[in-house]
Amino acid sequence: MQWIKSIFREVFGLFVDDGSFALAVLVWIGVIWVLWQRFHLAIPGGIILFAGLGGILIESVVRFSRRSATNSIQN
Repeated sequence: MQWIKSIFREVFGLFVDDGSFALAVLVWIGVIWVLWQRFHLAIPGGIILFAGLGGILIESVVRFSRRSATNSIQN
């Protein structure tokens, strides 16, 4: 049974490098979808979606660079 879990982790790792980044993207897309379904906002959805995804990407890069800098200092 352990080999099945190992295979699943390897396949998942091929597509998802940072789980928190992937989760944040999915949550953001869900939030935008709910807002447009519920409130029918007049602002173009693409702009808000793009801005949010850009913010998530920037946060992920900053977090990764801090982690890399800490690891390089310790080594």
